[in-house]
Amino acid sequence: MKQRRRGKAPGGSEEWGAAMAPGGSAEGGSGTPAVAIDPDIRRARTLPGSFYSDPAIHEALRRVFARSWLFAGEEDDVRTPGSVHPTILLPGFLDEPLLFTRDQDDRVRCLSNVCTHRGMLVAESPGHVKTLRCRYHGRRFGLDGRCLGMPDFEEVAGFPSPADDLPSLLVERWANLLFTSLDPQTAFDEVMAPVSQRLDGVPLESLRPVPERSKDYLVHANWALYCENFLESFHVPFVHAELARTLDYRTLEIELFEHGSVQVGLATEADDAFEGLRSRAYAGREIVAFYFHIFPNLMLNFYPWGLSLNVVEPLAIDRTRVRFRTFVHTPERLDRGAGAGLDRVEREDEEIVEAVQLGTRSRLYRLGRYSPTREPAVHHFHRALVRSLARGAV
Repeated sequence: MKQRRRGKAPGGSEEWGAAMAPGGSAEGGSGTPAVAIDPDIRRARTLPGSFYSDPAIHEALRRVFARSWLFAGEEDDVRTPGSVHPTILLPGFLDEPLLFTRDQDDRVRCLSNVCTHRGMLVAESPGHVKTLRCRYHGRRFGLDGRCLGMPDFEEVAGFPSPADDLPSLLVERWANLLFTSLDPQTAFDEVMAPVSQRLDGVPLESLRPVPERSKDYLVHANWALYCENFLESFHVPFVHAELARTLDYRTLEIELFEHGSVQVGLATEADDAFEGLRSRAYAGREIVAFYFHIFPNLMLNFYPWGLSLNVVEPLAIDRTRVRFRTFVHTPERLDRGAGAGLDRVEREDEEIVEAVQLGTRSRLYRLGRYSPTREPAVHHFHRALVRSLARGAV
């Protein structure tokens, strides 16, 4: 297997336990020991089993997600001026009510959907409006979030003021998808640049949603276990017999970058492959799939027909919702090659991950080891988790 590592490679080991512990002790309040992931995968040991069942770690992860760029919707949700589309950012985990609008200047905005008067939701359903009005006490807002006034506030000093406006978040568009963050620590372009570079030549702007091929899955396991399963493919011949006939895991090329990784799938034989890729690294090669992971919880699976977008949403320590969203640019190529039979592959993965969740709770399981050839993306993900938890605890 050819393995390329690109982007900045963080050095040194990371710890989160001591940083999270009161008074800087070596254990957290739940008894979780400090953990270090050796940067040398040949010597490194994995996260401990306790990571996947510790309430303190689960709680600390909220800040990690809040500081990351997260998929939040589609530009088609607010296609024309006057469009409003309420949503919840990571329901069940962050539970942040947000509102996407497209104002009369044709600008897409991401606003808090919580009225600055008494906390009522401002917009409760998608639609088209000229202004926003809270149905609790009638406070009005422009589609840019500016407070326009409300009844019986004539005697309130300095009203309305900027403090009465709806808070706004940064919103970024990529391939007709919308992303936002409560407290971004990294520029969005820096996060997505490696994806755009590798997909040069793919008609991303032509991607269109196919709702009938979209589905939500409930997995009774920790969200990180689901991501780990995605990040290594040498389970394919053992778990996915049908997929193994199309995708040879031994030929997968793993590329690491600062905020994620990609596994590049090559055809086992003459097969349905990408056309028009402009990257010199892929010239003349039969590529059937790009499996991107963007830290912490986004999976972008590109096939010659389009994109299977997977959003991994923590609901509890041992419960995860995975949202599959399908976007197609070449429908005649659907149901061929590595991008066929995705529902079966998903259910096979769920069965395995749920069994691993049970295993990590064992009193006899401590730490695993990584395969240097097959699990560099898992090792990369673990280091990012530990590093992000340590930063969030400061």
